[in-house]
Amino acid sequence: MRRTWQRIYYAIAMLRWSVLIAVIALHAVISYIVLAATGETELISDLWVYFYYYTTTATTVGYGDLSPQTEAGRTAAAIIILPGAIALFTAVLGKAVSDIGNQWRRGLDGKGNYASRRDHIVVVGWQERTTMRLIETLLEERTYDVRPVLMAAAVEENPMPESIDFVFSERLSDLDNFARTGAAGAQSILIRGANDDDTLAATLAARAAAPDVHIVAHLENEDTARLIEHQIDNIEVFSSISVDMMVRAAHDPGSSRLANLMFSSRTESTAFSLQVPTGTPPIAYLDALVALKRSHRITLIEISEQGGRHLDLNCVGDRMIEGGDTLFYIANERREPNEREWRELSAQLT
Repeated sequence: MRRTWQRIYYAIAMLRWSVLIAVIALHAVISYIVLAATGETELISDLWVYFYYYTTTATTVGYGDLSPQTEAGRTAAAIIILPGAIALFTAVLGKAVSDIGNQWRRGLDGKGNYASRRDHIVVVGWQERTTMRLIETLLEERTYDVRPVLMAAAVEENPMPESIDFVFSERLSDLDNFARTGAAGAQSILIRGANDDDTLAATLAARAAAPDVHIVAHLENEDTARLIEHQIDNIEVFSSISVDMMVRAAHDPGSSRLANLMFSSRTESTAFSLQVPTGTPPIAYLDALVALKRSHRITLIEISEQGGRHLDLNCVGDRMIEGGDTLFYIANERREPNEREWRELSAQLT
């Protein structure tokens, strides 16, 4: 019995919804009985009428079309019905506002769960300005509204609450937290830890949590980057290319500006990729180059076979493009011919 009363006490103290609803139901039944005992038959003649009277009383609207007519009924309303109903209505509002605030706070503190999210970007790791710029660029690139999810340990609350959702994780290799980010249904996972060890551990965890999702990881050590890229499927690993760019710029002045133009999302003539729809009849590279330039104003620069790692840059003219291949191209904006347009293009060239 003592344990039961303790449970009731804590339930009331914490204002649980189950207790609140039970108290409202109990008060509504008691009010109904009191009105019946005082002869207020008009107020209880129909359950919908009583519900209307009780609701307008609780919300303090009081339209005046229904009210107690007897002295006993008015006294009961003043002592039992009005104070109780109004107090309970206030408690419901307070509870709702509190729960909404707590839920928002949970998301801000990184305790939310986004496991059901699909086709979004997961960003792992936080390096202040670098990661913030990365997220801002991602948001500029997106053509539809799916909020990215950041998983990080370096911050304790969402650093960009207006733009992204946040999962706090003490370790970037925590599989449970990867699940909370919705990693399994993500479009891509971008990883950059505080150091190569963090990045490596996070990359292995990401592959375990999302076996089929494309992963992009940044490592400082080039040997480690190449090793990971050859050991894990569907992953892109890159390290700093600043030294290579300096050498290239020394031999070919202006090449660094060319690279910036091709890979910046803030300029025109940017590099993009698209996948040729499966089932598209083979098309010669030179024919596709000319046709796509005329019809979509895009310039093909590179081809990757379906499921392959090899990138064919500066293709020979008769190199055949087939369904499933990935094409890299330069354009002022992302342009992706649909299946019908590919079939029409193939028919014109054959």
